[in-house]
Amino acid sequence: MNLPWHVRALLAAASGAALALSFPNYNLPLLAWVSVGLLVLASAGSRPVVAPVYGLLNAFLFYPMSLPWMDVVIRQYGNVEPWAAAGVLGLVAVAGGLLTAVFSWGVAIASRRSVSRACLLAPALWVALEFSRAHLPIFAFPWNLIGYAASGNLALVQLTAVTGIYGLSFLVAGFGSLLAYAILSGRQRVWKALMISAAALILIAAGGGYFVPTAAPRYVAHLVQTNFAQSYEYPPDWMSLHARSLGELREISVDAARREPGLIVWPEVPAPFTFQDPGFAALARGIARDSGSDFLVGIVDWRKDGAGRWSATNSATLLAPSGTRVFTYDKIHLVPFGEYVPLRRWLTFAGKLTADIGDFTPGSVYNVGRIPGGRFAVYICYEGAFPGVARRFAEEGAGLLINVSNDGWFGRSAAPAQHLMIARVRAVEERRWLLRDTNNGYTVDVDPYGRILAELAPDIRGQLDAPYDFRTELTPYARLGNWFAWLCVLASCGWVGASFIVKTRPNFSSP
Repeated sequence: MNLPWHVRALLAAASGAALALSFPNYNLPLLAWVSVGLLVLASAGSRPVVAPVYGLLNAFLFYPMSLPWMDVVIRQYGNVEPWAAAGVLGLVAVAGGLLTAVFSWGVAIASRRSVSRACLLAPALWVALEFSRAHLPIFAFPWNLIGYAASGNLALVQLTAVTGIYGLSFLVAGFGSLLAYAILSGRQRVWKALMISAAALILIAAGGGYFVPTAAPRYVAHLVQTNFAQSYEYPPDWMSLHARSLGELREISVDAARREPGLIVWPEVPAPFTFQDPGFAALARGIARDSGSDFLVGIVDWRKDGAGRWSATNSATLLAPSGTRVFTYDKIHLVPFGEYVPLRRWLTFAGKLTADIGDFTPGSVYNVGRIPGGRFAVYICYEGAFPGVARRFAEEGAGLLINVSNDGWFGRSAAPAQHLMIARVRAVEERRWLLRDTNNGYTVDVDPYGRILAELAPDIRGQLDAPYDFRTELTPYARLGNWFAWLCVLASCGWVGASFIVKTRPNFSSP
């Protein structure tokens, strides 16, 4: 297959665009199943020195198309010029693009021996690099992994209970690689294998959901959607200015718990909520006491160290029905350029951004709390994108997962829908009920198999009666962790390494 460089570049760009279109708000998930195949076609048989360019082209389409909300949020709330916000998004694209460049290079190296070796390597290498993306030292950003494009199917998403999201990524990337092999080899039996694989996937996706068990809940929580307008800064008298709204939220919370006793949840801090403010402390304690229920609420927690220096954490705290604080979790994975600025000293192009964003202090302890019926864990916003966080909580004995988030920063961009898609998979990986409470949507109740059983309309103030239960069994993924991803890492290193030893080349060559 002798392709000129411009055709390969077009295939690489089409691959990135197809992958981006698989996610909200484009919502064309079937394109994900061919996107890796397009990049394999672009890379196989290419000179290894040129192949990384095709991976970069893929990323330079994928990230700006699938994450345009990042640029908008930074400009709106980071108080920076458009070119600086675009520069931050560009850094994310470059960091991801370097990994995709490794993919194209690896496929090109493997194809020096045979096309079949390159296509066998591709899905394992893709997963290995997605796994790397979740563990980069500064720019770790496991958002919109290719497996999430298939996670909307109830049958297919059950695979994640064994392999984590990386097994679903392997399945999608593997189908694309098989498509590329059918095109490159031109063999009739490979095309037959492709058709059989497609038919099997369609059959599982269409009918497999009927065999997924259901879970019966015994408890109910009241997820309160506060629906406060997002603001870059808050005046000192914010609490008094919003006394009417806070009174309404108090009434919503207390009435719901009196009608049907159960845990009350407010989202990740949607306003300047802190227990250092006597007004808010009185409000929160009053809700717990008047409702007679446990009350979980997102706050900014200010603390003073031994040297008298103040630090702030993005936290969630639980108040017992007596109004006493009995549990606090401090967010561990902070949002780069949102809750802290990495490489602050060196990012001189984003001067306003680094000046205006104050750094939160990350937490370090995976605390597990207790409410009537069992133990729970709460993780905050962006942490839901890291599979290891929910898994760690399951290991620590949490029988219920609660995700609080303030997606008001994103407006009605694609980000809230993408965030929900990611969060839903955590419930399946751990076989735990997931209560997801947000400031303005999407507030949902997810069962241990990934079904959304109840949801609240976005951009309204109200509460959702969310049934749930506690589960203590550990899934294979919870027990073994990222065994599948590590297997892909080892296989990729072995296959690429072996390709350097072999001097034979396939029957095609091109740029």
